[in-house]
Amino acid sequence: MFNKFIAAILPWFPKKFIWIFSRSYISGETLDDAIRVSKDLNYKNIKVTLDVLGEFIKTLEEAESNKKEYLNLIDISYKNHIDGNFSLKPTSFGLLLDKEICYKHIREIVAKATTYNGFIRIDMEDSPCTDDEITLFRRLKSEFPANVGLVLQAYLKRTLKDLEQMLDLNSIKIPLSYRLCKGIYVEPESISFKKYEEINHHFLEDLEFLFRNKIHVGIATHDKPLVEGAYNLIKKYNVPKDMYEFQMLYGVTPRLRESIVNEGHTMRVYVPFGKQWFGYSTRRLKENPKMATHIIKAIFYKG
Repeated sequence: MFNKFIAAILPWFPKKFIWIFSRSYISGETLDDAIRVSKDLNYKNIKVTLDVLGEFIKTLEEAESNKKEYLNLIDISYKNHIDGNFSLKPTSFGLLLDKEICYKHIREIVAKATTYNGFIRIDMEDSPCTDDEITLFRRLKSEFPANVGLVLQAYLKRTLKDLEQMLDLNSIKIPLSYRLCKGIYVEPESISFKKYEEINHHFLEDLEFLFRNKIHVGIATHDKPLVEGAYNLIKKYNVPKDMYEFQMLYGVTPRLRESIVNEGHTMRVYVPFGKQWFGYSTRRLKENPKMATHIIKAIFYKG
């Protein structure tokens, strides 16, 4: 209870205190930082997905700026021979301001990645965005079938039905590609599962559906029981190595990550960067309130 209380009030602390926590989970504020971290991960036989932080913008000028930053990110990443792809949040490009402008910005980014035979992952945000982000994905998938994927969240009660309704997009030649995660946004109980065991059950249920329908999946988890459950399903369905990968956040559960790599599975690490790191960090705190105690100790230690 104490940890949750601290996590709730920490967003009101000065940013320099939150950075004590954040620096372990964010590659840095600059593109150079992200490239450096990505090269280090690639050296360890780990792929990356790069993400410029800064969603829920307030102006279309910010959307235009974010688009330009992603176009530059793609060019610089390939210039540096980074083994990775790119993740983006539609609200960074104006989803809540103008859906068509948002689509045009993201389409331009996907088109740029396609010139390198690259790949863009559309992140799933909170529930008011879900339908719009699925619609956005459908539009882009029809034009760039091999270059765009979507994230789905197992804690939403609608997810399995969403998976079923998007089966029309799947094909043997160009299978769908999803990242399956638990979900991090605070959602009402009417639309989301809340209990740990319940969320894990539905995660594995969704994962089995994906394997059964020969859909490529990024298994995004730091939960050892889910990793073991995924191993069992991979064996059950004899899933080829090119049809799945494990995915983790930068700085989280490095030992478990290493064990998965050592088992011979593909691993991709989410590498966020940018000056708008504060919102991302406070969401991580809400997801893992135990970190709050470590921050408080660090604050007083440094004092």
